[in-house]
Amino acid sequence: MRAPHEEDIDALSHLANNAKVATMVSRMPHPYTANDAADFVRRTKNGEIGKCVYAITKAENGAFMGCCGVEPHADGRTVEIGYWLGEPYWNQGYTTEACHALVDMVFRTRENVDQIDARCRVMNIASRRVIQKCGFQFQGSGLAASLALGSNVPVEWYRLDRKTWMSLRSWGSL
Repeated sequence: MRAPHEEDIDALSHLANNAKVATMVSRMPHPYTANDAADFVRRTKNGEIGKCVYAITKAENGAFMGCCGVEPHADGRTVEIGYWLGEPYWNQGYTTEACHALVDMVFRTRENVDQIDARCRVMNIASRRVIQKCGFQFQGSGLAASLALGSNVPVEWYRLDRKTWMSLRSWGSL
């Protein structure tokens, strides 16, 4: 994982311009253009999207595959993680690997964070599995806005607290 940069714009716009991706995340428009990708990279670089947005890349060649990030909640003790991966890279373990790395980074570097939240669309079985493999526990369901669909969609909410993460780490489960 690394910061998104200008060299990612073509791959980003190509991978994100997929309804199967855009309709599963809350803030991605569809269609997704090269201008959208360039704006995303610029806003990320300027810190307008937050200080914790990463490109998910292949270790062996640096190829851009998707994005992940962390957004703080107003309470200062909770952050929410989010992620998406381009369809050619689905079902290969990349999202779980990125999510594990992000969770570990949050709990190791942010002592004030007590818990991490994650949400996924009810129909997104693959994302639910990623969340569960990272140790998150189901908290409830509700609605969340979808920019691509222009409406609210049913989502499930999960949480991982620091104590559970520490226990899972010590047991070797993560």
